[in-house]
Amino acid sequence: LWTWLLASSGLSALVQLVTLPFFPDSPSYLLIQKGNEEACRKAIRKLWGEGDYQAEIDDIMKEKGAMASTKTLRVLEVIKEQSLRWQLYILMTVMTTLQLCGINAVECSLIPRTRDTKFEEYLIPYVSLGVGLCECLSSILCSTLIDRFGRKVLLWGGYMLMCSVLALLTMTLSLQHRFFWMHYFSVILIFLFVVFYGIGP
Repeated sequence: LWTWLLASSGLSALVQLVTLPFFPDSPSYLLIQKGNEEACRKAIRKLWGEGDYQAEIDDIMKEKGAMASTKTLRVLEVIKEQSLRWQLYILMTVMTTLQLCGINAVECSLIPRTRDTKFEEYLIPYVSLGVGLCECLSSILCSTLIDRFGRKVLLWGGYMLMCSVLALLTMTLSLQHRFFWMHYFSVILIFLFVVFYGIGP
């Protein structure tokens, strides 16, 4: 079963590879990068059907003008620029916490450790499958929640919930040799951690 599941991702990549050449280029790419207004109009008609799309083309032209007036900064210039200092701090904080949040430890260390517990051998593949389903679920939830609550609330909430789950997970892992049901609770916490990771960070 696992070989077929692995091959299924290759099937979707093959479908993409075959169909992508038949898709039109992005109208904004054709107008801004290539400077080809006629190809841009043709791509818009192919995407949206016949009609007058002059307003959309004017918007793309405004975007092109705004991009032309914006100076491209090098990395050292970005670091030295005072007006970008807070954005840089926020970006570095988010990226650092994302790397150190513990998702790799959960996926790479805890899931294989289920073999060392009293967990039934035949259930172990379903734990991995459950983690994958939790990732899909969290992606869907995030896309619906981000418009309602905003990124800041999701980041704060996600990190706080992940922190709480890690504390509980530490307790359940310490107690799993005393209580037979504790390893099931640990798996539920792993699933929750993955969902909160996907919704937040």
